[in-house]
Amino acid sequence: MEYNGQIEQLAELIETHENVYALTGAGISTDSGVPDFRSPGTGLWEKVDPIAVSSVDVLENNPRLFYEAGFSRFAKISSAEPNQGHRVLAELEAGGYIKGVVTQNIDGLHIKAGSKNVWEVHGHLRTGYCLGCKKKYPFEELVHQVELKRIPPVCHNCYSVLRPDVVLFGDPMPIFFFELQHKLQMECDFMLVVGSSLVVYPVADLPRLAKNLAIINNQPTDYDPKAVVVIRKSISSALGDLQQKLCTT
Repeated sequence: MEYNGQIEQLAELIETHENVYALTGAGISTDSGVPDFRSPGTGLWEKVDPIAVSSVDVLENNPRLFYEAGFSRFAKISSAEPNQGHRVLAELEAGGYIKGVVTQNIDGLHIKAGSKNVWEVHGHLRTGYCLGCKKKYPFEELVHQVELKRIPPVCHNCYSVLRPDVVLFGDPMPIFFFELQHKLQMECDFMLVVGSSLVVYPVADLPRLAKNLAIINNQPTDYDPKAVVVIRKSISSALGDLQQKLCTT
């Protein structure tokens, strides 16, 4: 089916389902200057082994390495701004077309764009906390200390190391993730996957819980054969075209 027909079909599917949820991955944020993880030639994980620099084990045993080798990408991500794709999903939620957004991204761009129901399953970069006394800090405090070469950044109360509020390799998933799984299994009659390669578990298992599925992604995924619609095009432009079709039907 040609592209315009796919957009028309997707718009019809969204209009005819009651409980539509979006699931987004790194691909939706590339137009905001946030590199994804696996695209050939540009993916972050092609350049650095995340387990070697951004895991819980590294943070706890070699915090200087964690902050010197892996933290700069967190700081860069935190300053990104939403693009058309994020704004479209916020507007689709406001218009009642989707119930909310489940995201693997830690960039906070869905919330910046105005989405209200957002499940940030891998955490976010708005805050951090102390590994010792658990005191919360704005993420800017971690950035500020690193910029002043106070590495690793430490708590003002107990002088233990600070960490960002993100799910690192070796961290458990947040408690609400398991409640979300149940919610999707009970409610989700249509899931729109946007910009995710669907290889990072347990999030990659979520599309299985939806009764119907569509995918907008530049690269193939293992779920493509199960999807009603698979679109390979710029995510921002595809979502913009989808919004236009929904608003004119």
